[in-house]
Amino acid sequence: MIKKFYILSLLLVASVGQVLAQQKTDRDYLRSGNKLYNDSLFIKAEVDYRKALEVNPKSTDAMFNLANALLMQQKAKEAMEQYQSVSKIEKDKEKLAQIYHNMGVILQSSKQLPQCIEAYKESLRNNPKDDETRYNLALAQKQLKDQQQDQQNQDQQEQQQQKKEEQEQQQNQDQQEQDQKDQQQQNQQQQQQNKNEMSKENAQQLLNAVMQDEKNIQDKVKKQIQIQGKKLEKDW
Repeated sequence: MIKKFYILSLLLVASVGQVLAQQKTDRDYLRSGNKLYNDSLFIKAEVDYRKALEVNPKSTDAMFNLANALLMQQKAKEAMEQYQSVSKIEKDKEKLAQIYHNMGVILQSSKQLPQCIEAYKESLRNNPKDDETRYNLALAQKQLKDQQQDQQNQDQQEQQQQKKEEQEQQQNQDQQEQDQKDQQQQNQQQQQQNKNEMSKENAQQLLNAVMQDEKNIQDKVKKQIQIQGKKLEKDW
């Protein structure tokens, strides 16, 4: 569980000899913005932080706290842009650790775990004693491992499903080919049977024709004999 993210407190260390006209206004806005932030009035706090930046665009405290106010308004993308900007110009290691910690929180919430892990590691490079960041880092690493395992399992399931579909497709294709072969064989057998029946029928017709011819010949012979017999009788 992600427990917290940091907000920089104002350290008013300006000496009396500093030019108050240049520093007073942005510090006043920061002080006012922090009070509003602590009262959970994040929109109004954002306004004051932006006014502080108008007076002093290089105020890393104003940039950081503006990012926090944006984050509390669920404006994670804008908050991240502010954190990235301040990380490029902040020199204090303690503050850098807090900046990268908060960046890690955003990345972890949006499941960008590899980038989140790098942010937490950068935070710990600047402040190795931060147990909260170390806990979040361990949690993010576990989440990434689980995510990778889930992805691996999903890939395996998809591969198994694809293999199953390919096997079913091959089986269907083989069955279709076998059905075609069976149908061709059946057609060939039917054709052969029809051919045999036709040959048998033709043979019977031929036999009948021969028998008819023989009968006709016999009839002619008998008739001729009868005719000859009558002639002989008459002549006799």
